[in-house]
Amino acid sequence: MASSTTANAMVAPAKKVLVPIAFGIEEIEATVIVEILRRSGAEVTVASVEQDLQIEASRRVKLVPDDKLESCMPGSSRLRDSELLKRMTVAQSEQGKLVATICVAPAVALQEWGILEGRKATCHPSFIDKLTSSLTVGSKVQTDGHINTSRGPGTAIESALSPVEQLYGKQKFEEVLVPLANGSEEMEAVMIIDILRRAGMSVTVTSIEKFSAD
Repeated sequence: MASSTTANAMVAPAKKVLVPIAFGIEEIEATVIVEILRRSGAEVTVASVEQDLQIEASRRVKLVPDDKLESCMPGSSRLRDSELLKRMTVAQSEQGKLVATICVAPAVALQEWGILEGRKATCHPSFIDKLTSSLTVGSKVQTDGHINTSRGPGTAIESALSPVEQLYGKQKFEEVLVPLANGSEEMEAVMIIDILRRAGMSVTVTSIEKFSAD
């Protein structure tokens, strides 16, 4: 039997994922993606591309990232207009490493940077006609090699599960526990359970409440 030291040495290091966010980002997209990736075991760094660390999302929710983008790597500031983010993302793509975007970012950022050239991609319906340099598709989530694109808040969960599957494989999510409590958001609970079961996963829904015998 292997010793605990040997066993620990055999454990694969956590996958590192950078999630850049900016003023006006969709709260649902950011929080769902970060949470699912972290629950899967990924080492996620949420980075602000703004001058200030705290950013205000689209519905005025204040989000405090882990760090500024410029502190994660040498460079400077804002999604499409951030030269640092552009260099990092283009380099990631050129090395064949996973790049995932959601909502308008595929059209506004990835396409502008030439990353979608000749690739199948999707984005928010209001920007779908702007995907001129890609093979536009109408799917909620589109994977073409190492490039993942998704439509928006309604596809945030699928958008997160897609890269997680690529990073870790389907085995990671064959069995899922969904605990519920009084006051749980109906839409959140039903949407998560529905999507996971549609994806072929074994989902157990459980209550954390105590029930009387009456």
